[in-house]
Amino acid sequence: MTTNAEVQFIEIPKIQDRRGNLSVIEGTTIPFVSKRVYYLYDVPSGSKRGGHAHKKQQEFLIALSGSFDVVLKDGKTTKIMLLNKPNFGLLIVDGIWRELRNFSSGAVCLVLASDGFEEEDYIREYKNFKLFKNRGSKA
Repeated sequence: MTTNAEVQFIEIPKIQDRRGNLSVIEGTTIPFVSKRVYYLYDVPSGSKRGGHAHKKQQEFLIALSGSFDVVLKDGKTTKIMLLNKPNFGLLIVDGIWRELRNFSSGAVCLVLASDGFEEEDYIREYKNFKLFKNRGSKA
């Protein structure tokens, strides 16, 4: 069963240049091949995103611009992580509930996912997430 201890920041290589910085995600930068990419932007002040968990999918979140908090719950502990640097991403393993909040003005959240969209992989109700975790993540 996965826990918040498995969620981690990963530094994305940064190439510095007088013309600006360049960061690249390739090879073994993240522990999966991305099969889906999406991004969140223009999130109204006070709004929350996420509010779900995945049974099998992993995600890698990056604050390309601005900042936001990621609230992580594994069924026993809660952890809040601030994303505010475009050369650091947050690896969220499967079986972790996530909520994104406190978006700064102009924040952009890029997400690389290990799988394409599959509704069956989502757990959208927290009470169902708790049941899933109590069953040992075998749902």
